[in-house]
Amino acid sequence: MSISYVECGPINDVELSQLHSLAFGGAQTAEVTAWTEQLRAHSVGWVCAFDGSQLCGFVHACWDGGRHAFVLDTAVHPDYQRQGIATELLQRQASLARDAGCDWLHVDYEPHLDDLYRSTGFAPTLAGLRKLN
Repeated sequence: MSISYVECGPINDVELSQLHSLAFGGAQTAEVTAWTEQLRAHSVGWVCAFDGSQLCGFVHACWDGGRHAFVLDTAVHPDYQRQGIATELLQRQASLARDAGCDWLHVDYEPHLDDLYRSTGFAPTLAGLRKLN
């Protein structure tokens, strides 16, 4: 297996929607999200991981247009998890945010992902979450 990484490259909405669904425990056939449109409008950058031509990982960060960016949608295909792909995705995403002029990269995550995010330089902080619907 030879994983390649592409920063801010073209996005296939169908493939990314399928990856996102599989990575978060959903069905292989997922509702298609307009990822390309969303990323171009709100993202400071994104990174895709490929095994050959197969999309196997993805991460992006939205930003406030200034000093803060927010990691979202870190996703690795279940067949590729625990092989260092998410770590590399997050390191590359941090570089993209830094290169864009951000001073801070935020992330919210579930407790079982603490090792991953701490190993990539994130420090735990207090945060709040409010469900709106």
